[in-house]
Amino acid sequence: MKTLFAHRGVSALAPENTLSAIKLCHTHGIKWFEFDVAVLKDGTLISHHDDTLDRCTDTSGALSHTTYSQLSKVDAGAWFGDSFVGERIPTLLEVIHCMNDLKLNANIEIKAGILSETESEAFLASITEQIKGIEPTIAVIVSSFNHILLKRFKELNPHIPVGCLFTKENLWEDWKSIVQWCKADYIHPESSGLTKSMVQDFLATGLKVNVWTVNTLDRANELFNWGVNGVFTDIPHLFPSAYKSTTNRY
Repeated sequence: MKTLFAHRGVSALAPENTLSAIKLCHTHGIKWFEFDVAVLKDGTLISHHDDTLDRCTDTSGALSHTTYSQLSKVDAGAWFGDSFVGERIPTLLEVIHCMNDLKLNANIEIKAGILSETESEAFLASITEQIKGIEPTIAVIVSSFNHILLKRFKELNPHIPVGCLFTKENLWEDWKSIVQWCKADYIHPESSGLTKSMVQDFLATGLKVNVWTVNTLDRANELFNWGVNGVFTDIPHLFPSAYKSTTNRY
């Protein structure tokens, strides 16, 4: 099975991690998307990649200093294009509602930010509670670069599959012990520097392999020929229809 994950939604056509980007998955027949979950000062969970608002909104400031009431005044679309003026950063609950409504599966990436142990526990507890609202027919994977946080999430949610994210710089020889320690079902390596023999090593352990971020069709084709299960891409709308026919379960 070849699975496309729309990276932060269809982020080539709409502002990343917004409801507009997610809804475009349904428009283009993409059944899986990836989005990031971060936490605000007041504990509100939102769909946002960075620790700050600077890159993808009209506002500067750290999430750790921002409340939900302040967020309502932040425009997350004007920077991307005129048709997205007024786009807001959605909460996790709003994303879940969209998933349920459009029957979309999701890879949820946990963004650790700068959190204390107590704050991290509260963050994971909130995620655990809110994702209970995802309809049982919808598939979910939870991933993170923070493997300590991911292990703790798996302890809280043993029934939810998790994936260990790696950059090429931190994909060390001890990757196997890390994924075993996290009880991971997936490994999510960076495309850059990834070789066929590395993919074969991952698959030999029984892991499923989803590669990020793959924005050319030939590289995606090469990876799928090596046996990877899925790729994260900003351009899922440009892939042939054969990649979009995967079933709801993964």
